[in-house]
Amino acid sequence: MICESIKKSYLKSQNLKIFGEGKLSGIVEISGAKNSALVLLAASLLTNERIILENVPSLTDIEKMGNILKNLGVNLVVKRNQLEIDSKNIAIKELPYELVNGLRASFFCIGALLTKFGEAKLPLPGGCNIGLRPIDEHINGLKALGAEILIKDGIVKAKLKGKKNRLFGTHIKLKCPSVGATETLIMAASLAEGRTTIENAAREPEVQDLCQMLNKMGAKIYDSGKEKIIIDGVNKLNGCTHKVIPDRIEAGTFLIAAAATSSSITISPVIPNHLEAVTNKLQESGSKITIKGNSITIYPKELKAVNIKTAPFPGFPTDLQAPFTALMTIANGESKITETIFENRMNHIHLLNEMGASIKLNKNVAYIKGVKKIKGMDLVASDLRSSAALIIAGIIAKGISRIYGLEHLDRGYENFESKLKILGIKINREFKKRTFTEKEYKIDQDPEDVPKCRAA
Repeated sequence: MICESIKKSYLKSQNLKIFGEGKLSGIVEISGAKNSALVLLAASLLTNERIILENVPSLTDIEKMGNILKNLGVNLVVKRNQLEIDSKNIAIKELPYELVNGLRASFFCIGALLTKFGEAKLPLPGGCNIGLRPIDEHINGLKALGAEILIKDGIVKAKLKGKKNRLFGTHIKLKCPSVGATETLIMAASLAEGRTTIENAAREPEVQDLCQMLNKMGAKIYDSGKEKIIIDGVNKLNGCTHKVIPDRIEAGTFLIAAAATSSSITISPVIPNHLEAVTNKLQESGSKITIKGNSITIYPKELKAVNIKTAPFPGFPTDLQAPFTALMTIANGESKITETIFENRMNHIHLLNEMGASIKLNKNVAYIKGVKKIKGMDLVASDLRSSAALIIAGIIAKGISRIYGLEHLDRGYENFESKLKILGIKINREFKKRTFTEKEYKIDQDPEDVPKCRAA
């Protein structure tokens, strides 16, 4: 968490040691949604009054976003998983590259800064290397709202046209239902003059959570969660207290881990309809799912191969494609996994094959023939969700695995190994002297006699 987290040593010198063939049992507490908390932090810039965010997960991405806000002059107070945000002394200035690099969500600030101050200047965003994820939809939408935008030397400069002192409402039709663009334009339109309609808008729960908080602040946003969102601009927004929704991706990851180990667990709190696409596929693959209030319990049975195809919400989430692929490596039969959102989100496939999986990859389609066993190895994760997939693979594998690349894992999973320990998995975070190059980890001391595989 911002300012007061116990700093772990340099994450690239750490790994998770996993003793395979584990079983999970018990109840796991689901944290607040990273992808929601990040955009809500950006939305806090829209008011001069205090915002209190509850259920904020303790993640490196959240810490980065907090440091970006502090750089703008925002005062942040941390109380466990609660953030008090005071933006009344904010100053407009260019954000330094080292703060923005590696955090794509930093670009969300442009909509809030532009509509509130009439100008914004940000470096182009970074993030996981899982695809291009262009910002064209953000830029075109802001232009439609009345902004002049210049991109030069990696810097995006936005300002209001001419002598205008506000953005103005308009009709925007997105070419694709981009979550980030939808959220950026909602924030920009909330203080614009007149009505804005966004067609082909993203319907994700995180978009709905943003709209709910903005409406608490005095915005007039209608039909969030639908393909057409209407925003009537207001003159100012107020402070509020808002609780971040539970993280559906973390919840889905634990359900998949339970199915992979034939283990029964309960996850709570969750919003069950946020997970329907996942629980439907888990049921199709042989698990029994029961829902009681804000909790879900899984009772796995014989694991059967099923096909999935990622899609925008309410479809199967791209963020759970990698963990589900790990699950299918040991399913009975043959499955087909199709990734439609990001072009570089199959980096885990060759690593799973090194562990003994039988997967053939054709562009963004993985054809999996289930095997009875996979073997433990040393592996390097290349992005956030592949790290979760490799940990699941390590749990089900025979022998010991060590998973590197924890700088990715800690971006999006709060206390992941601690929660797995509570559920009965033998897993430890190791701190050893290592160095990292662009191509591979170099381990000064060889670990135990297990196979090794390095990411390409």
